[in-house]
Amino acid sequence: MRRTLDPEGYEDLGLKSSHLSLGEMSTVSVTDVDLEATGSRRLLSQQDTHEGYVELHELVLDNAKDLCWMEAGHWLKLEEDFQESGDWSQPHLSFLTYHSLLEIRRALNKGAILLGVEATSLPAIVHILLDQLIYEGQMKPQDRDDVMRTLLLRHSHPTEDESVWTMPPALVQRSGTSRTDVERPLLREQRPMEMSRMAGKEQSGVPKPQLLETIPEGAEATLVLVGCAAFLEQPMLAFVRLKDAVTMDGVLDVSIPVRFLVVVLGPDTPQNSYHEIGRAIATMMSERVFRRDAYLAEGRQELVRGVEDFLDASIVLPPTEAPSEPLLRALVPLQQELLRRRYQPLERLHIGEFLKDLGPDEAAAEDDDPLRRTGRPFGGLVRDIRRRYPKYLSDIKDALNPQCLAAVIFIYFAALSPAITFGGLLGEKTKGMMGVSELLISTCVQCVLFSLLSAQPLLVVGFSGPLLVFEEAFYSFCSSNGLEYIVGRVWIGFWLILLVLVVVACEGSFLVRYLSRYTQEIFSFLISLIFIFETFSKLVTIFKDHPLQRRYNVQDEYQRGVPEPNTALLSLVLMAGTFFLAFFLRKFKNSSFLPGKVRRLIGDFGVPISIFIMALADFFINDTYTQKLSVPKGLQVTNSSARGWFIQPMGEKDPFPIWMMFASVIPALLVFILIFLETQITTLIVSKPERKLVKGTGFHLDLLLIVAMGGLAALFGMPWLSATTVRTITHANALTIMSKTSAPGEKSQILEVKEQRISGLLVAVLIGVSILMEPILKYIPLAVLFGIFLYMGVTSLFGIQLFDRILLLLKPPKYHPDEPYVTRVKTWRMHLFTFTQIIFLVVLWVVKSTPASLALPFVLILTVPLRRFLLPRIFRDIELKCLDADDAVVTFDEAEGTDVYNEVPMPS
Repeated sequence: MRRTLDPEGYEDLGLKSSHLSLGEMSTVSVTDVDLEATGSRRLLSQQDTHEGYVELHELVLDNAKDLCWMEAGHWLKLEEDFQESGDWSQPHLSFLTYHSLLEIRRALNKGAILLGVEATSLPAIVHILLDQLIYEGQMKPQDRDDVMRTLLLRHSHPTEDESVWTMPPALVQRSGTSRTDVERPLLREQRPMEMSRMAGKEQSGVPKPQLLETIPEGAEATLVLVGCAAFLEQPMLAFVRLKDAVTMDGVLDVSIPVRFLVVVLGPDTPQNSYHEIGRAIATMMSERVFRRDAYLAEGRQELVRGVEDFLDASIVLPPTEAPSEPLLRALVPLQQELLRRRYQPLERLHIGEFLKDLGPDEAAAEDDDPLRRTGRPFGGLVRDIRRRYPKYLSDIKDALNPQCLAAVIFIYFAALSPAITFGGLLGEKTKGMMGVSELLISTCVQCVLFSLLSAQPLLVVGFSGPLLVFEEAFYSFCSSNGLEYIVGRVWIGFWLILLVLVVVACEGSFLVRYLSRYTQEIFSFLISLIFIFETFSKLVTIFKDHPLQRRYNVQDEYQRGVPEPNTALLSLVLMAGTFFLAFFLRKFKNSSFLPGKVRRLIGDFGVPISIFIMALADFFINDTYTQKLSVPKGLQVTNSSARGWFIQPMGEKDPFPIWMMFASVIPALLVFILIFLETQITTLIVSKPERKLVKGTGFHLDLLLIVAMGGLAALFGMPWLSATTVRTITHANALTIMSKTSAPGEKSQILEVKEQRISGLLVAVLIGVSILMEPILKYIPLAVLFGIFLYMGVTSLFGIQLFDRILLLLKPPKYHPDEPYVTRVKTWRMHLFTFTQIIFLVVLWVVKSTPASLALPFVLILTVPLRRFLLPRIFRDIELKCLDADDAVVTFDEAEGTDVYNEVPMPS
């Protein structure tokens, strides 16, 4: 149920070569959003199309026993009707009767259809309409005046005292007929009053400001009028489309021009519910595909065909006992398939015609796949530069926006917190050879260069969990073999530069296409487990160093090796407190408490808030020792006694073995695999079509910059970095401008994304300045950073389908979610697929726990041929599509229980 039914999710990239002619417009229409997104300059059948707003007015008797039109409901994609309680309902889906839809189809086959009517007022439209009805024989000439006065009655809008619930339905009688008050005849003397009100001298209602704000700019209205007329022998329907939209004062509840008028009048018969027929018409006119068919229709048959297409995409519930909610959920896959059929032909038409209109040069640019190989050395790199650098000036101009400044402040804290956390943990893993100081400076310098030179400046470069795991493994390898760790990194850096040059020259970034969800999930699950395991491993170490015992030999100053009272317990409290506070603030962001902006502000800064609160708690506890973050003063290295800022490639204290200089290519290849995985997958995520980025991206250029900068950074004893997924998605979301006016209950649409270089540049500078925060950073306990480490591991599990499927092993099938990998795959087959991933996880964990832990990326890469060649022999194609589909939903809105972690393939 989490997936949206937005047609953008059904876009088929393979349809870019489709070319359908305008002659097919009568059977296939293009959605509004499609044309807006592409900016098509083509006029479809010489008709412009707009967003729609619909009002349904019913004929009633007011409190003075006068006939009038009363608004019964309005539609802005969803229905809002006036309730008996005296207020408007929440926006909801319209549930229609099948009989009403059949009546509309039958009436359109016989009714009056007027298209392209040139009129500028409601009386003029009514005159033309009545002439047509008489001409077609649907109305007697002697009834013309009565019907005209009926259609020109005043229009009212509901209040607590007057609504369709408090006013009886009216039955219009022929002039001169004497009836009761409930069915009062229409008097000729009413006409001057009606016409004066039509001229705008008096209005019966006040437009609702909240409704005005939700109507998109440029929307055009549909007015639906339904009522009973005793003198009509049979129901009649008239469908009018104006050539130009007309503003009708005193008619609609909001002041927007009317393009369509639909009139349904007929005798009062038990077989017909004009209210339901009116609702059905209003619902159809609010549905964008039928509305476009109505805009483009050139005759009766096109409208009837539009109704038939609407019926084909509708679901009819049989008259059985009321089904429970779980049974109704089974309709969702069917509705998705119906929508897929309804929308995919539109995508074919829109893509083919749009590329045809662009011309050969622009069409070629649209089809420029950044991962398509050119067959020339460095061809992909050259294409990246040609694609992105001409937009350099706009990258500067687009930063002149307040939203970019807000993004800088937010991303600074989002990047600083993990930099401090990973820096502290890196210092622990490497015994001070690298720490917070080196990581902050490395992040600053590399982010500045990347912001200035990259093809996708929205990427946030930083240190991540997989790189930390590698650093620990390589440090253990060097320590056990008597090698200088910091010098070995220099030679890894040299090999990294050579490797990336070879890969970019061969356009190797295309290999990211072969990294399926199967491989990504195994890797991300493993990293999450390592995060969680390392947190509790450090906590166990603290309890061993400071065990719980009856008596302690307490000294005035802390002495290494001497147990301290309460240290272990306080460390546990700090770690758990940080984790639960950060986790709570993450959940709080998506809750229903406080206004949305305040809630999101608190949630977005949840990690720094947690670190601050728990560090403050530790600061006020003076009598208990806790290990603090080691931060040097100024621009000093973390361990100045062991190294300086420049690392001698031939050895710092002892000559570096020549064989290791060449053997360093193996760990260099491992580092390259890690950086390649994270950077390219992050670029794929941020470049999804749903994000509406327009300036393009560059897989080859960005990979070259990140790996080459990391290789050179090793020469100065600084960490290499990669693109970080969570921070990058957060950065992109912070620079995305969403529409403020959208239909009630509908998601906001992306207006634009501020693709620029300045926000990343300013964040990098601020992180560099943070190295001077040593007087503050030195008060942060390491236990607090362990809590953040645990938080990153746990939250990263929530976006992994493998984790969800492991939980399903413990649940009876009746409690399984309504997801394709559950509903379209047999349960035992789903569990078999899960077990293959678990087995590989166990193999990776064993490799990680042995001295061969450096080979972890190599073993991970074996999952690619396993997925491509072995699994297809075990599972059917449809099963693999459900179990291994890249269906992570792009997250813009804060829905309860979901955030950016749900589309992140690995912890970062």
